Amino acid sequence: MDTVTVEVDPNEVGMDADRLARIDRHFTRYVDDGRLSGWHAVVARRGRVVHSTTYGLRDESKGLPITADTRWRLYSMTKPITSVAAMILWERGELELTDPISRWIPAFADTRVYVKGPATDPVLAPQVEPIRVWHLLTHTAGLTYGFHHAHPVDELYRGAGFEFGAPRGLDLAGCVDAWASLPLMHQPGAEWNYGHATDVLGRVVEIVSGRPLDRFFEAEIFGPLGMDATGFAVDDPERLARLYALDPTSGRRVPNDAMGRAGLKPPTALSGGGGLVGTAGDYHRFVQMLAGGGELDGARILGSRTVSYMVRNHLPGGVDLEGFGRPLFAEMPYRGVGFGLGFSVVLDPVAFRTGTSVGEYAWGGVAGTSFWVDPVEQVTALFFTQLVPSSAYPIRTQFRQLVHQALVD
Repeated sequence: MDTVTVEVDPNEVGMDADRLARIDRHFTRYVDDGRLSGWHAVVARRGRVVHSTTYGLRDESKGLPITADTRWRLYSMTKPITSVAAMILWERGELELTDPISRWIPAFADTRVYVKGPATDPVLAPQVEPIRVWHLLTHTAGLTYGFHHAHPVDELYRGAGFEFGAPRGLDLAGCVDAWASLPLMHQPGAEWNYGHATDVLGRVVEIVSGRPLDRFFEAEIFGPLGMDATGFAVDDPERLARLYALDPTSGRRVPNDAMGRAGLKPPTALSGGGGLVGTAGDYHRFVQMLAGGGELDGARILGSRTVSYMVRNHLPGGVDLEGFGRPLFAEMPYRGVGFGLGFSVVLDPVAFRTGTSVGEYAWGGVAGTSFWVDPVEQVTALFFTQLVPSSAYPIRTQFRQLVHQALVD
């Protein structure tokens, strides 16, 4: 869907229109003072949109404005979609969460695990147990990202050509075999670490379903939900918002056209962890499907009990990410937040220091896109911009505050 428009007067669903306008005033300043190029914010309650506004430019050099049909690089907001794809297969009995992934990807049968030492001479040990589908969904498999720059295994990933993106000419199957040849950061199930787990999950979806990931998405998710503007490449490059980055030396925002090539043409490797581009309207429909218990406008993607199961905390012993995860980004919450099957899950709003509800589930992308669902207040919210890294400014926490203060019933 190219557009998303206001469907109801906010007062009819317990929200204050004047208070919602604070969202626009606040983030307009982000553009006017140069922190962002532009943005699109969408808020809905009880399944109906109460606020949808855009501001700024999708490409400053060309003077092109943000419009409702602007395409955004979703990056890691691709992960919830891939997680839903895997759970579609789970519902059909085609895979189990406890299945070792070596059943479909033999290269993972004997992956070694990092113990200590530098990247040039690491000490490795055998796996205590195999990587299972559940480990991929919860980021507890031991896989990582090269761009973390926090661990010797990250360095090994960079040395193999995996920092942002994949080596030229390598398809998803080739990427997966390359990751299997590198050591795991930790034993499967022992810790939470953000990495290529969902990319591997996408390959499992391909093998189990017998379809390339893009075709599975189209047939099972995008087509039924009417998400006709989402895919691994744009149909019109001028609709794609330009990517910017915060220069760590000057602190100024500059174009990042190297990473920005993503989404301009079909990729060789279909990244279920970060490869999709799409509109705010399309992602709003995906989020409404989740908020609706797996169904939207007569199209049922998952059973309601499956969605409920996905958005529980699946970390062992019910711990939060602070107790089980490796910190990544300053903006990323760890205290009071657990992790489900593809989503962060709020366990304790007080510890989280945010006025949301227990059970809020969410995720975001490295270029500043984000969404969350508050099932208690029946609120969904999405924010789209294109600035790397997402932790450059506290956009996500501020957006939550601005949405929740508009609730008045």
